[in-house]
Amino acid sequence: MKNQNKKIKYIIIVIILAILICVSLFFYIKVQASNSIEGIENFPESYQPYLKELAKKHPNWKFIALYTNLDWNYVIEQENVFGKNLVPLNYSDSWKNTTPGQYNVEVDAGWVDSSRQAVEYCMDPRNFLNEVRLFQFEGLSYDEHTNNLDGIEKILYGTEFYNQKVSYLDSNGNTINMSEKYSDLILKGGQTSAVSPYHLASRIKQEVGPFLSHSSISGTVEGFKGLYNFYNIGATSSSEPMGAIKNGLQYAKDGKGASQQTKDKYLIPWNTKERAITGGAIFIGSSYINVGQNTIYLQKFDVIDTNGNGLFWHQYMTNVLAPYSESKSIYNGYQKTGILNTALTFIIPIYDNMPTIPTDSPNIKTSDFDDDNTKVYCNASNVNIRTGPSTSYEIITTVSNQDKMTRIKKGKQQGERWDKVILENGIIGYIYQNYVSEMPEVEIEKIELEIDSTTIKKGEKKQLKVNILPQEANTHKVIYTSSNPNVATIDDKGMIQAISSGKSIITVKAEENNVENSIEINVYSPVTNIIIDQKEIYMQKDDTFKVNAYIEPEDANNKKIVYQSENDEIATIDENGIITAKKEGEVKIYIYSEENNEIKEECKVTVVRKLEDSEIHFDSSLKIESLEISGIDYEKNTVADIKQKITTDLELVFINNKNQILSDTEIVGTGSKIQVKENGQVLREYKIVIYGDVNGDGKINSVDLLVLQRHILEIEEIEDIYKKSANIRKDGKKPTSVDLLLIQRHILGLQIIEQ
Repeated sequence: MKNQNKKIKYIIIVIILAILICVSLFFYIKVQASNSIEGIENFPESYQPYLKELAKKHPNWKFIALYTNLDWNYVIEQENVFGKNLVPLNYSDSWKNTTPGQYNVEVDAGWVDSSRQAVEYCMDPRNFLNEVRLFQFEGLSYDEHTNNLDGIEKILYGTEFYNQKVSYLDSNGNTINMSEKYSDLILKGGQTSAVSPYHLASRIKQEVGPFLSHSSISGTVEGFKGLYNFYNIGATSSSEPMGAIKNGLQYAKDGKGASQQTKDKYLIPWNTKERAITGGAIFIGSSYINVGQNTIYLQKFDVIDTNGNGLFWHQYMTNVLAPYSESKSIYNGYQKTGILNTALTFIIPIYDNMPTIPTDSPNIKTSDFDDDNTKVYCNASNVNIRTGPSTSYEIITTVSNQDKMTRIKKGKQQGERWDKVILENGIIGYIYQNYVSEMPEVEIEKIELEIDSTTIKKGEKKQLKVNILPQEANTHKVIYTSSNPNVATIDDKGMIQAISSGKSIITVKAEENNVENSIEINVYSPVTNIIIDQKEIYMQKDDTFKVNAYIEPEDANNKKIVYQSENDEIATIDENGIITAKKEGEVKIYIYSEENNEIKEECKVTVVRKLEDSEIHFDSSLKIESLEISGIDYEKNTVADIKQKITTDLELVFINNKNQILSDTEIVGTGSKIQVKENGQVLREYKIVIYGDVNGDGKINSVDLLVLQRHILEIEEIEDIYKKSANIRKDGKKPTSVDLLLIQRHILGLQIIEQ
């Protein structure tokens, strides 16, 4: 029985440890979750040329890079599952899954499983970075910087909603006139629901058309007077006359039997136009848009997990081409209403390890092309580069006479022949073969390097200018390398990135022969901050105390620190940071960087009368070092417990890390202070350190694990006193994952932390 109890206890410990590890992993995964960064410069290079072309035509458009942090092949494997992505049965075999037993199996009537190529084509955003198909990435969330009344009115133009004040009938048939226009209500609805009011305005036009007399919003339908449904929510089809509209108005009336909680959430009943527009918007946003799936692409491909429910399942459509098709409908609508040049936001996903060249549409036959790698140029003016090999494909950009490119696929189609090319700016597309001529082949003879300064500040970028001679060879490939990538890196465009202080030799070499040239780069790391471990000190005459100061970053070239006292008669400080108290009074000590005296800190020193050893005595279990107290029993750490270990007639005041005075029954933690007072004057102040208590609440639990983990992952910096408490090994070094493990073992009772 005794052995069995031990076994049960061991199993419980293992389970608890597993839970803690899972919590840690969950937290880590969340850190690794998707993140969004605005600006074309924050996209991978393979995206940028397409976006720059779009920005030229539409300077008001905003592009947000959505880094999913998901591996491309993993994503495709998860989406290329039978039944998850479908295409019409009448599509060619290149679009369909041809696996025996799955080929032409109708998952839904007239729909079959798609091929892997179809999934890869439809999921690679780079295939759709053109003016038309880009709208599958349009942000559907409310954006105060881009959504405005003018844009809404442009969408409503040509309808009876345009520039029109709102009026409606109540349930008694009375006309209610409002001072607000429809655009005002739509903007309010977007703000309340966090859904783009442009999307709401488009949705209203789509659902009820251009006329205010539509039965769903007239308020006159018998049995449903004074009720409105602008988005036809719940308007399921019915054989009854006006059955769909009545079903929608029934939803507007009572939510079709929904709970009171649901009705309150959606502002049901929709007995005013404002409640109908806002409540319906909340309904639209709650399922997809407000949980992060705020583009048509993300609603089809669930590649972000903002609500913790996992990936690849919350997908409202199975048609693999749905985002592709709907994007054109949206584009056409915006084009007709003249709002293409308004401020629109596009959220575009990015995956890790994406292929260099995106997968072609399954409509494009590989048999129509031969692989090629020939330098060519355009022999005509204003020639279109398209997304596919015919004029039915969208235009990406245009090229002109003598513009150079590399042909990677040479067309051999019947009739009109098209080549697949890579432009010098990185854009990949198709050009009509008649407009392409091959360039004569020459070799690189000399490489010249230019840079405005060979000294670069850490964190800065500097362009290395490379001149290839002869001029005819300037399109040939060169290889960029850094002798010390930890100091400086260089990309394949010649952009140098300064990483840390030191020296690195940048070499540019011709791929085709041994011609090369080099340049030495010095990276200078400037001082960015200075940190001190004490901001306020109480000292006694003739006492000395060392203030620890640190320059950031660690690799700063000049780490020299200058110390200065405001008044040497009260206290002095030497070049090593040692303060000597001279006489009673208050003085400021200034600590600043020699390199930049604007980067500084100050410490307030209060010199009080000499406190004799006989006036205060600490129990031997307490460890006193440099005005810090450790050795406190973390299970007996109330104010009363600690007072029992201090013998003095002076007043002891305990203050927690939030500067709140503690009573005898309250516990102290790391960062708490003990002030020794006489007649209200502080004679000495001690800081408390409890090893393992990283957040200062006096306990050692999973909260401390999370705080330390965030610090180790450089998510949130902690103060020096907490770093000391987190250094369970007491070796004076930065806390690491080893200390994290020691706290876990303490919580599980496997290895108690010594104080």
